[in-house]
Amino acid sequence: MTTGKIKKVLIANRGEVALRIIRTVRELGLTAVAIYEKPDREAYFIRSADEAIMIGDGPRKDYLDIDRVIWAARKTNADAIHPGYGFLSENPDLSVACEEAGIIFIGPPPEAMRDLGNKVTARKIMERANIPLIPGTDNLWGTNEAIAFSRKYGYPLMLKASSGGGGRGIRKVLDETELLTQLPLARSEALSAFNDDGIYLEKCIEAPRHVEIQILADCHGNIIHLGSRDCSIQRRHQKLLEIAPAELPGEVLKSMYENAIRVVKEANYTNAGTVEFLVDSRTNEFWFMEVNTRLQVEHTITEALTLIDIVREQIRIAEGHVLDIPQERINMVGKAIQVRINAEDPQNNFMPEGGKIVEVYQSPGGPGVRLDGGVYQGFRIPTEYDSLMVKMTIRGYNWEQTIQRLKRALNDFLIVGPKTTIPFYLAICDEPDFKAGKFDTGYLDTHPEIFNYPETEREIAKLAGVIAEIHVRKTNPYAY
Repeated sequence: MTTGKIKKVLIANRGEVALRIIRTVRELGLTAVAIYEKPDREAYFIRSADEAIMIGDGPRKDYLDIDRVIWAARKTNADAIHPGYGFLSENPDLSVACEEAGIIFIGPPPEAMRDLGNKVTARKIMERANIPLIPGTDNLWGTNEAIAFSRKYGYPLMLKASSGGGGRGIRKVLDETELLTQLPLARSEALSAFNDDGIYLEKCIEAPRHVEIQILADCHGNIIHLGSRDCSIQRRHQKLLEIAPAELPGEVLKSMYENAIRVVKEANYTNAGTVEFLVDSRTNEFWFMEVNTRLQVEHTITEALTLIDIVREQIRIAEGHVLDIPQERINMVGKAIQVRINAEDPQNNFMPEGGKIVEVYQSPGGPGVRLDGGVYQGFRIPTEYDSLMVKMTIRGYNWEQTIQRLKRALNDFLIVGPKTTIPFYLAICDEPDFKAGKFDTGYLDTHPEIFNYPETEREIAKLAGVIAEIHVRKTNPYAY
């Protein structure tokens, strides 16, 4: 794996994560290069980079084209590539291409990515390391082994893509008829989404908590954890709201940390990664779920509590430096919550609101408020990409203060144009179980009342005032 002093970093991504990486690259005194497809030509992250190069008309296909990314790195004389998350971030072929081109890849080695990216292979690694595993199968090639597994362990079961990720390629199966119907559909879906039709079965853990451990590992054998995150509140197996640290007994967290470090050692993993577990909400028993071999969307809540810049550490590890953060310095003081403010309508099955113009953008601030986004007033939300507009990370002294601060910041956050997830999160802030810290992966299903939020008189009045302001600006540009 190529290491050495980095001078210029190409960010092989877009949007808020590209902007987040650019900021750290520039803090380190390095040169940041942005790549972009034509639909992103007015995006804010391009303006923030030292250099920018268009790699194609898109949409999406050029961000996923390894040859185009390597071409852009060579064209701009970049000596390192950071993949961010999504797109090519967990594709070992990008790491291999970087090695062949003499470019430093800011991420794990391709062998570890390949082994951990395949969920069935990852399960075998966990077995060798004696990590707690949910009962599951190898890759399924026919119906007989699927039926045999179902009759041994009973329903419900989870049918999963072997190369899945990001909550995709997962189907819950309730009986044998459904199993036989879903098997060919799941195989076809996996092939379409991941270019791999491998699928497998796992016993379904009903309404668990989804807890993950952030890891840093250098190429000298040093490994530390950066605490825990609870990512249980999800829609369609995709995270909406994340919390750090997870509220679990100390001895349970200690065991999870030890298991996560053992996973990383067994897989010969380096750089930043996340080991994910499912936790029984009643007994606190936990099982290995997967390893995300990249920077996570929710890394900001870990940074808020540990004060460690994870991207900075990724770059230092990629240069070959020894990890110089002692484990005893990792103390997660207080609580942090991250919400993903998406251009979506939660009351309409989270339907994306792409194509809308952001007429007014007024962001919150104050103590303990961090924003990661690239949206601005007048910005057209692309229909070609995901609906994430901005991530808001809130830190407080304790759980109660963090929720209060989150609610205040959400009320201060004004986006006019698309519907957003802001009123949805405000409804969660007032929900009694959430305020009491009682939630699991079934939270949205068991709390449908959250979606019944009304537009309050205050909101209507605020919106009316904003619309009036827009009208004045359009009719009299000299009024301001």
